[in-house]
Amino acid sequence: MKHLFKAELNWTSNKNQEVTVGKVYNKTHQIKIEGKPVLDISAAKAFKGDPELYNPEDLLLSSLVSCHMMSYLYVCSQNGIEVLEYSDNAEATLKVNPDGSGRFVEVKLFPKVKIANSDKIKLALELHQKANQLCFIANSCNFPVLHYAVCEAV
Repeated sequence: MKHLFKAELNWTSNKNQEVTVGKVYNKTHQIKIEGKPVLDISAAKAFKGDPELYNPEDLLLSSLVSCHMMSYLYVCSQNGIEVLEYSDNAEATLKVNPDGSGRFVEVKLFPKVKIANSDKIKLALELHQKANQLCFIANSCNFPVLHYAVCEAV
């Protein structure tokens, strides 16, 4: 089974600036996905972008955090675990090479989960591995996605 996702990107040059060799282009652009609000995106501040806008690095990390949570909720439901709360403060490490290329070298997820059953805490912690195996985004990455989960029962 395959699913097709589409995104439309639109960017326009700042016509008030003269084009010269070595020009630093404005990095702000829009992504449109049918039926959804337009995303205003730029480069990260470190790469001469608008720091008030999302950047591709933000969006990649957000995708991983979101996909892991949804995969985790799925495996918890399969295992009779009632999840009451879920939060995460994830971190992504980007390495930039001297030639200007770069890549993410790892992502660390720090999920904090509250569940209803104290006798299922151990299983709830173990299920993060299963969620990682199911996560579409993590399966598409060429860097490790590490989990430092905490779980408590309410």
